[in-house]
Amino acid sequence: MQTPKNDLLLRAIKNQPVERTPIWLMRQAGRYMPEYRQLRKKAGSFKKFYKNVELSVEASILPKKLLNVDATIIFSDILTPLEPMGFNFEFKEGEGPVFESPIITPEDIKRLKPLNVEEVNYVGEIIKGVNEKLNREIPTIGFCGAPFTLAAYMIEGRTSRDFKKAKAFMYNYPQDFKILLDKLADALIDYLYFQFESGADVVQIFDSWGGYLSPDDYKEFALPPIKKIISKLKEKTNKPIIHFTKGVAGFLDYMITSGADAYSVDWMIDIKVVKEKVYPKSAVQGNLDPIVLYANKEVIKKKAVEILEKWGSDSGHIFNLGHGLMPDMEFEKVRFLVETVQKESIR
Repeated sequence: MQTPKNDLLLRAIKNQPVERTPIWLMRQAGRYMPEYRQLRKKAGSFKKFYKNVELSVEASILPKKLLNVDATIIFSDILTPLEPMGFNFEFKEGEGPVFESPIITPEDIKRLKPLNVEEVNYVGEIIKGVNEKLNREIPTIGFCGAPFTLAAYMIEGRTSRDFKKAKAFMYNYPQDFKILLDKLADALIDYLYFQFESGADVVQIFDSWGGYLSPDDYKEFALPPIKKIISKLKEKTNKPIIHFTKGVAGFLDYMITSGADAYSVDWMIDIKVVKEKVYPKSAVQGNLDPIVLYANKEVIKKKAVEILEKWGSDSGHIFNLGHGLMPDMEFEKVRFLVETVQKESIR
C-alpha cells in the first residue's frame, strides 16, 4: 500500500527524523464541529451513523479538511464488535450505550460468540473510503476498545462513575472474568488485523477504564489480554500499535510492558517521566489536558509549548490530548492548538 504523503506520524512512532511534531486529537471528529452535527442529523441515530459507510467516511475526513491534522482516525465506536458477538446495545440520548442483557453471572459469558469480521465489514469499507477520499494524504488510524474496558461495559450495562458492578464481578469471579477478557482479546486480534488488512496504517487500543483499577489489579486483569493482542498482531504484521490507558500514573511501569510501539498517556503524568522510561525503544503520545481548550489562546499556546519543550527536539513524540475533545469546545480554539503545535515544533 502507498505510503501517506505526510508520514510524520509513522516516522515519529519509529523514532525516525521529523521536521516537526505530528498532531492528531482523540475524538477529533465530533459534535464541536457544525459539519459533524449535520452528518449526525442526516444519519438519524449514532448507531446508524457509524454503520453508514458514506457518512462515516465524511465524518472521518473532516479533521483533515478543517483542522489539517497529521492523521485521520476512523469514525466508529469501541463497542462495534460486541453486537455481532451477541451483546446488543442502544445509544440513549444523554446516557450513552445501554446494553439489553448485561453479564450478571459467569454463565452469561457463554453467550459471547466468536467475532466474524464479515459482520463488521462496514469498518473495513470506512478505512478504504478514507484512504481513497484523502488520496493517502495522511495516515489512517484504526482502533478498538481494550478487553477490560469492553468487559466493564458488558457487565455494568452502561457507562458508570465507579464501575462497581464490573469490579465486584472481577473480584467475585476472577477466573471467569479472565476467561471473558481472553475471549475478547481473541476477537480484537481478528478485528484489528482486519483493519490493517483494510488499509489502516496504525491502530490504537483504547483502555478508557483501566485507570479505575489498582496497580495490582491492572497487572493481573487488564494488562495480560492487551499483551496478547499486541504480541499476536506482531506475529502477523509489522504495522504500529498505540496503547492508550487513561489514568495511567499509578501503573505506568506495568503499562509500558505491553509491547506497543507508542504509549498514549493522559495529563496526570509528566511526559518527561514517560520519555525517560520508554524512549527511544517506544514513542509517546500526549498529553495536553483537554480542559486547557476552554482557556484563552495565550494559555493554550503556553501549555502546548510546555509539553513540546519537555519532550525536546528528539523524534518519537506525537502530540495529542490526554483524552477526547468535548462537544461544547470552540472549534477555533481546537484549530488554534493544531496550528500552534505545527508551528512551534518545527525542528
